[in-house]
Parts: sequence; C-alpha cells; structure tokens
Amino acid sequence: MTIRSGAHPCIRFPTFAVCVCMLSAAAIPAAEPDRAPATFRVRFETSAGDFVMEVTRKWAPVGADHFYRLVRQGFYDECRFFRVVPNFVVQFGINGDPRIQEQIGRTTIPDDPVVASNMRGFVTYAKTNAPDSRTTQLFINLADNARLDEMGFAPFGRIVEGMDVVDRITSKYGQSPNQGLIQAHGNAYLKQRFPDLDYIRKATVLTPPQADQP
Repeated sequence: MTIRSGAHPCIRFPTFAVCVCMLSAAAIPAAEPDRAPATFRVRFETSAGDFVMEVTRKWAPVGADHFYRLVRQGFYDECRFFRVVPNFVVQFGINGDPRIQEQIGRTTIPDDPVVASNMRGFVTYAKTNAPDSRTTQLFINLADNARLDEMGFAPFGRIVEGMDVVDRITSKYGQSPNQGLIQAHGNAYLKQRFPDLDYIRKATVLTPPQADQP
C-alpha cells in the first residue's frame, strides 16, 4: 500500500496528570481485552533511537483497537521502515516473518471517519483505494499533509516524544523496497537488498502512570 506525495496523492497497489479520583482500583472498570483505552502510549525502540506515540481512541476507534492488539502481540517488533519520503511520510508495518504477515498482516479492518488531521507527527493507516482496506501498515506524517484527510486517511495517534528521531530515520532507499517482495520474503529480502534500513527493535504499550502515594 503506497501513498504518493505530490499535488494529487493517490493510492496504488504494490506489484508484488491524568487526574486520579479517590476511588479504589476495583471501582475503575478495566478495558476490554481487545478494546484500547481511551488514550495510551506506545514506546518504539528503534535503530535510530526511541520515540513515543500517543493514541487517542475517539479519533479512530477501529484503528486504535487494532493497533493496540498488534502492539501487544509484538507484530511491529523487527519491522523495517521500508518507505521514507522526505517531507512527506515514513511508512512501516509489514512483518519480517512472511508466515506472520500472511496470517495477520492481510486482515483488513473497517474504515474510521476522519476526525483528526494528517498534520506533522500524526500517525495513520496506509490503505488502498478500496473501502475498508486498512491492514497493519502505518505512516507517520513528516509534514502537514491535510490534503490526505479528504481521501479518507484517519489519524489515530501522534508522536509526543522523539519526533527528532523520526526525522532521522534513513531515507537512503526512498521508495525502492518492493512491498510484494517484503510480504513474500520478509526481512531476509530487506537485509540482503537494503541493509541500512532503520527498524523497530521493540514496540511496547507503556504502563499508565501510577497515582502518587500520600
């Protein structure tokens, strides 16, 4: 799934603090197993450094829930940033193991309406022209790309720490990695052909901050 930069971006198919009330813990309902909290943060430990993403579920509930599940499953660990277009986007989200990609990475989810805008630092699912075609691929906006809003790209989070790290993710290979070959051969293909790609070592849902003790 590729979003093109330019005056008329389009999609192409690849060829191949929190205020704590005086309540007991039991009085606070836990999130459903597959339902994301209203807001949560994810730390990405990468070869370029660490950054933190904050997800706001009300912006795109379906996308937020799907992302929450994927991170807890470890889906994004070892994923390469396979497409980096300066002043546009950083794209990632094809698993390095073709078996996992086949099992999980091809599952589509329904579209969310666009609530937030594709501004610099906001995170959005890649998709094709077809309805309900989002899977696991994400992109981070490197610039203000509000023109993507009317195309149905619905942000569900934003980078709140380490945007300078995101800016450092290598763009050496641009859009050269073939998405079809990544899906078929995983990181073996990328390591051989594009050895300097930056990648995610580990993505972790951060534990919510604890209330201060009296």
